[in-house]
Amino acid sequence: MLRLALLAVGFAMAAMPQYPSPVDLRVSPDARRLYIVCQGTDELVVADTKSKSIVGRVKVGHVPRGIAITNDGQRVYVTNSWGDTVTEVDTATLRALRTLPAGFEPSGAALDARGAFLYVANRISNDISVIDLATGAVLKRLVAARGASYIVASPANSHGFATHIYATHIYPKIGKHRAPPESEIMEIDATRQVVSTRLPLDNVAGVFHVAISQDGRLGIATMLRPKNLVPLAHVEHGWAFGDSIAVFGEDIGGVVQLPLDELERYFSLPFGVAIAPDKSKAYLSASGSNEVAILDLNRVIAAARSPRRNDFINDLSVSGTYVLAHIPVGRNPRGIALSGDGRILYVANRLDDTVSVIDTTARKVTGTIALGGTEILTRERRGERLFYSSKYAFQGQFGCASCHLDSTIDGLHWDLEPDGFGQDIVDNRALEDVGETPPYKWNGSNPDLQTECGPRTERFFFRSAGFAGQDLEDLVSYIKSIPLRPNRYRLANGELTPAQERGKAIFERDKRKDGSPIDDTQRCAFCHSGKYYTNQATFDVGTGKPTDRSPLLDVPQLTNVALTAPYMHDGAARTLEEIWTVFNPKDTHGVTNDLAKDELNDLIEFLKTI
Repeated sequence: MLRLALLAVGFAMAAMPQYPSPVDLRVSPDARRLYIVCQGTDELVVADTKSKSIVGRVKVGHVPRGIAITNDGQRVYVTNSWGDTVTEVDTATLRALRTLPAGFEPSGAALDARGAFLYVANRISNDISVIDLATGAVLKRLVAARGASYIVASPANSHGFATHIYATHIYPKIGKHRAPPESEIMEIDATRQVVSTRLPLDNVAGVFHVAISQDGRLGIATMLRPKNLVPLAHVEHGWAFGDSIAVFGEDIGGVVQLPLDELERYFSLPFGVAIAPDKSKAYLSASGSNEVAILDLNRVIAAARSPRRNDFINDLSVSGTYVLAHIPVGRNPRGIALSGDGRILYVANRLDDTVSVIDTTARKVTGTIALGGTEILTRERRGERLFYSSKYAFQGQFGCASCHLDSTIDGLHWDLEPDGFGQDIVDNRALEDVGETPPYKWNGSNPDLQTECGPRTERFFFRSAGFAGQDLEDLVSYIKSIPLRPNRYRLANGELTPAQERGKAIFERDKRKDGSPIDDTQRCAFCHSGKYYTNQATFDVGTGKPTDRSPLLDVPQLTNVALTAPYMHDGAARTLEEIWTVFNPKDTHGVTNDLAKDELNDLIEFLKTI
């Protein structure tokens, strides 16, 4: 019987749909192979560029995200974002040679020109690991901005060294409440392995892939300029997100931001970027509007050097001067890669499980590489396609994933309701583990996800036809299926550190330090109880603002709360500590005023393990 049961489980697992979900790719130096990172199947898939067929598959770590290839093409490095490692692959044998350590949630990877050091951007630990490939050890970590994710090396100089490494980050810096978001492009001196400068990006939240021209004089990064400080009710009258690029380097003489959107046409969620070898064109993918744009770089540089360059970022007529063409590709295009001669562009279509092959001269798709998997679409997969699509919003401006980047957060607070400036400001909550925690919305006014994502989304977000019927059910199924990322603050054996144990005791206490009882509604473990650390009720915890319509707030789930700053219903608390030191003067949001600094630190250390 046990054998039959095991066989049944095995057959059920084999029957589960498998979606490769390609996210990044690289062309081999000899242009014969294409290496594709498939996040859904934990693989590095190898395709023959001539036949457009799959010639190999290499198992890597869990949820791979980034890729780097040596100049001689002998080694490929794949970052495993959920395993906190990098897999080194021998391209001759297509075997994984070793697993290298990285930081928390490694994403992008770049090699210096000699292939001696690997730089890895770690999204959760907010740093760059410098890995010595001779020893396999992390030589150092460089402090990066929040959500460090994508990284590129400049071309080699005459001595064979990549002189600079550039990194971006997807979450904005946590600054003053109700202030414009700030981000940066981090520049690393690769000869000294130190941060040489940080290029500021004002009013930017969400910076994605970055590319450097072969002469090293021009850099381009894709990014978002969210307009979160004005009511989203104005979508039909203006701009909700500025889909943009930052151009920098010697050709520019600084950093200049330029729009990709056009009048009544939006290049939603720009993601991948590649620069032609002759620096005549740039290619960008839009993961929300499912297209690739071709830019005339001479005109881009001219715009960036214009006396009016600082005015262009808010001018929707400007992009028409340098955007040459839009090429439709598959669903949710992510990473892109050019062949060495610049004649072929490859595009990873994550939600189609394909790679589009574009002839850059003809400016059209001339082939498709199918990556395998199943053609059967589950409700969750259909819902995921809806989540990442921007076609539902007014004029296709944005989608769910524009705020919930990679199904997480954007680190911003928004004014979502049509009730005037500064009313009901809300922090963007994480979606992991949210599926079984009704009611929804910060004031708990929506009883289920169907209400949250259906009529509410149509009325207050998209200002257009929203999700309904089967589409709505599919979307809800996807949101409920969003997996919880590994918690990096727990010990491998599941035990708690002494500090975490002390914090747990504070979290669960029912008496003050003087022995007097704590009312149930002021106990951490009363409100934050159960599997998801929420009792799914609403309370007035004293953090309401005059601009809130109700002082009653929904108790949020706390799983992976360490990853979701800023905090409170309106994002006013920059850190977990500020919740109780700045915004809890009367002990209405739990009893914490009798805690010493080290005791509050212990409480926070426990919360990080949830």
